[in-house]
Amino acid sequence: MSLPSPLFDHLRLPVVGSPLFIVSGPELVIAQCKAGVVGSFPALNARPQSQLDEWLHRITEELAAHNRAHPERPAAPYAVNQIVHKTNDRLEDDLQTCAKWKVPLTITSLGAREELNAAVHGWGGIVMHDVIDDRFAHKAIEKGADGLIPVAAGAGGHAGTLSPFALMQEIRAWFDGPVALSGSIAHGRAVLAAQAMGADFAYIGSAFIATDEANADPGYKDNIVAAHASDIVYSNLFTGVHGNYLRQSVVAAGLDPDDLPESDPSKMNFGSGGNSKAKAWKDIWGSGQGVGAVESRGSVAQLVDRIESEYRAAKQSLDAAYRA
Repeated sequence: MSLPSPLFDHLRLPVVGSPLFIVSGPELVIAQCKAGVVGSFPALNARPQSQLDEWLHRITEELAAHNRAHPERPAAPYAVNQIVHKTNDRLEDDLQTCAKWKVPLTITSLGAREELNAAVHGWGGIVMHDVIDDRFAHKAIEKGADGLIPVAAGAGGHAGTLSPFALMQEIRAWFDGPVALSGSIAHGRAVLAAQAMGADFAYIGSAFIATDEANADPGYKDNIVAAHASDIVYSNLFTGVHGNYLRQSVVAAGLDPDDLPESDPSKMNFGSGGNSKAKAWKDIWGSGQGVGAVESRGSVAQLVDRIESEYRAAKQSLDAAYRA
């Protein structure tokens, strides 16, 4: 496995914070990066489009100030998620803004485009593309992506159905570049398990929703803390793409989580217009099956401390078992 250096040299943990609809903003990203894990946000969270420039300016300046004040523990890099689907009518403008700030890491979703990857490489950035199976993984790399984010069963938001064991096995049979595994990861043991399966990083989303810095409704945060894997509903109703959502939010919307209709995938809309399904369903709360590990609300720093402690303990336990 080969990692692009020096981008990932200063990570405290092999963790990438996943971009979260509405929830991820500058406060969360900056806190994640300062805590030593990659922070990210969807470009579409910045509305209107001009706000993206403001967000990137703030993130760049605050992380630079942190690095000057703490040269012994510089911040981790940040990432911007781009929805490549044809309904995203902001994509070109968002890419121009990201080029201005030379965004170090770009996460692409719902489509792979050679010209986008070339543009990111042109300003010195790296592209990681999220995929739900090996076929899409091949396409992403063929079109110039540098790394992959296999989205396995149980991941929050848009997710696949394959076991992480199967998905990682197939990808690592031919690809030795950077991989961040997504799917039910909210504990330090799961981070170590992702590495054992061949991933370089764990891709964590749901656990960060319950943090102080997350732009999430207090009820959303409380539901994350209270939820278990059995509270997660898999449906394509809300955006046209299958994903995992909190049962309680589906019920609150007046729907039966055990009898949801199928949506027409051709009606997907991730653009900036008023008819966006993402906007219409903003009160349907995404979450992964790993939420059972989230037992309290707190700061990003506290969450990363907890995961690091669990990760170190898991490594020590595994080492001791092998020595025995």
